[in-house]
Amino acid sequence: MSELVPEPRPKPAVPMKPVSINPNLLGYIGIDTIIEQMRKKTMKTGFDFNIMVVGQSGLGKSTLVNTLFKSQVSRKASSWNREEKIPKTVEIKAIGHVIEEGGVKMKLTVIDTPGFGDQINNENCWEPIEKYINEQYEKFLKEEVNIARKKRIPDTRVHCCLYFISPTGHSLRPLDLEFMKHLSKVVNIIPVIAKADTMTLEEKSEFKQRVRKELEVNGIEFYPQKEFDEDLEDKTENDKIRQESMPFAVVGSDKEYQVNGKRVLGRKTPWGIIEVENLNHCEFALLRDFVIRTHLQDLKEVTHNIHYETYRAKRLNDNGGLPPVSVDTEESHDSNP
Repeated sequence: MSELVPEPRPKPAVPMKPVSINPNLLGYIGIDTIIEQMRKKTMKTGFDFNIMVVGQSGLGKSTLVNTLFKSQVSRKASSWNREEKIPKTVEIKAIGHVIEEGGVKMKLTVIDTPGFGDQINNENCWEPIEKYINEQYEKFLKEEVNIARKKRIPDTRVHCCLYFISPTGHSLRPLDLEFMKHLSKVVNIIPVIAKADTMTLEEKSEFKQRVRKELEVNGIEFYPQKEFDEDLEDKTENDKIRQESMPFAVVGSDKEYQVNGKRVLGRKTPWGIIEVENLNHCEFALLRDFVIRTHLQDLKEVTHNIHYETYRAKRLNDNGGLPPVSVDTEESHDSNP
């Protein structure tokens, strides 16, 4: 009888070492088309951007809302009525406007807030605004934790807060400092000096420096925050903004005038027309470009990754790690026997 010969045991597989691929060897792969794919998708879906305007009464916050809408490149194609006026704000109100440019749609929402500081007692007058900001985080969180959540969650979170400073030329009011100290913890604050045409160039420059110093001394972080600079290029670019541009000195107007054969947004004064988009007259164009053309996406990312995540972590921690229960859900449970 022949002996059984045991089958040879297979050798254990040795993982292959990663081999670096020379792209020139295999030819064009097409990874660089990812950007174009993302662009096409964005063009189809569009995106949201939400700006809040905050400050004392009489600084032209509502007027700047008109200016932001009307100074867009695509304003000719807009259905906004040039004769419309935004009334004096008496409550927090979100005004939405769909802007389309180059095939890309953006729903720009401006949250207009009541002027503050006129009352005898201004204690905790920032609370309604802080509450509104947190309510938008709560809405997003509740949608996010739903089992059958929407494919695209409506985003009403405040991505940017323009804080209007009175052009006193002296210093910030204690109320302004207290207000910004609270809001800067929950939203991206961009300080803006309103009605900058009431100051000379020298006064404006000195006031900007004084405001920056006071914010630094009081530990108030405005956008772009130093701690969120991602690399040296970001730091270099943002340092220039923080040390030179901030706070933006602006003039708002929803009226058009004829200047050198062109119609421009501006304010008529005894010594001539202050052109809103003329950098020699004010820094509105810098503010618009900063908010929309260079930092819009970063404002959204900082809102989502920093401010919203901070709120979300605290909310879940307060709830024992469980998602928040909506009022509707609680009521349905109570009604069941």
